[in-house]
Amino acid sequence: MTLDLNEIRQQITNIDRSLLKLLSERHRLAFDVVRSKEVTQKSLRDLEREQQLLKELIEYSESQDYQLEAQYITDIFQKIIEDSVVTQQVYLQKKLNDQKGKNIRIAFLGKKGSYSHLAACNYAIRYQKQLIEVSCNSFDEVFHKVEKEEADYAVLPLENTTSGAINEVYDLLQHTELSLVGEIAYPIKHCLLINGESDLEKIDSLYSHPQVIQQCSQFIHKLDSVHIEYCESSSHAMELVANLNKPNIAALGNADGGRIYGLNVLCSNIANQLNNITRFIVIAKKPAIVSPQIHTKTLLLMSTSQQAGALVDALLVFKKHNINMLKLESRPIYGKPWEEMFYLEIEANIHNPKTEIVFNELKEYSNYLKILGCYPSEIIKPVSLDS
Repeated sequence: MTLDLNEIRQQITNIDRSLLKLLSERHRLAFDVVRSKEVTQKSLRDLEREQQLLKELIEYSESQDYQLEAQYITDIFQKIIEDSVVTQQVYLQKKLNDQKGKNIRIAFLGKKGSYSHLAACNYAIRYQKQLIEVSCNSFDEVFHKVEKEEADYAVLPLENTTSGAINEVYDLLQHTELSLVGEIAYPIKHCLLINGESDLEKIDSLYSHPQVIQQCSQFIHKLDSVHIEYCESSSHAMELVANLNKPNIAALGNADGGRIYGLNVLCSNIANQLNNITRFIVIAKKPAIVSPQIHTKTLLLMSTSQQAGALVDALLVFKKHNINMLKLESRPIYGKPWEEMFYLEIEANIHNPKTEIVFNELKEYSNYLKILGCYPSEIIKPVSLDS
């Protein structure tokens, strides 16, 4: 007997609700885990335990003939593990860096609906704070709001998996006394947004931020004779297209922002890379204290002499002390042609005495060295089953 489609869907709904209940119970257990590790001072991540867990789950599924692929199980439980790790990190950080009050003022580029706004919402929700939005028209204004204590934090894009580093933000970091205190990896899902109904063939003008235009260059290239209008942010573009209300213009942005401005999605998944992620940094007036139990990153700003091998000598300090360097970016030094300032992101906690030894040694090979911030890594790398 064939079940009615509505009955099948109701069964699926019931199972989905049961899954949500179980996920909620597992999420709450993360707090019990971190309270235990808080006493024992164990590291939050136990890669061997995570690896063994995944293997056991796959073997159990096979023994029960659940007919679930190993990769499917791995993908789901990697996400669950990530949630558990981030939950535990937030718990420890909230205790170390007590944020008084229920409200949090966060400055960001653009208006409601911009990716920076969505990342700011994500950060506030994570720390269970009520977001007070501080909308800005430029990255410089974002920094200014925190420097003048008109905002508690700022959320700024630092790099994207498609378009690379956001140089303007790097340059502003070179001239500020603010500190990096966190990071957010936010998935970017670009859409073509229009008023009402229209056809792709009718679109002859596109509005968006330069970074978004760059990230959707392959899609734009396929369009015939389209005119590009650059805007201060993707949210400004969406607001402008909504106000102009013409069938021949469209904005590039996200679906959530589009709904705020009453726009419809004409095309989705239009970025050059489907796995398009922007890493946002969180900056504040004061540096954060990061628990030694947390996987920690530190961003440094350094310059070296112009002698041959000077940079190599400096980088070898990290190799000597077995410190992993995640990123090396260079930017021009204003007023000094052909000289570069280097941004180095390393896996290290500045509150660790061993790290202090490294920095003292690094000073011997650099003309200038500044710590821009020490912060929890919230990009949780999945454990490999092959390791």
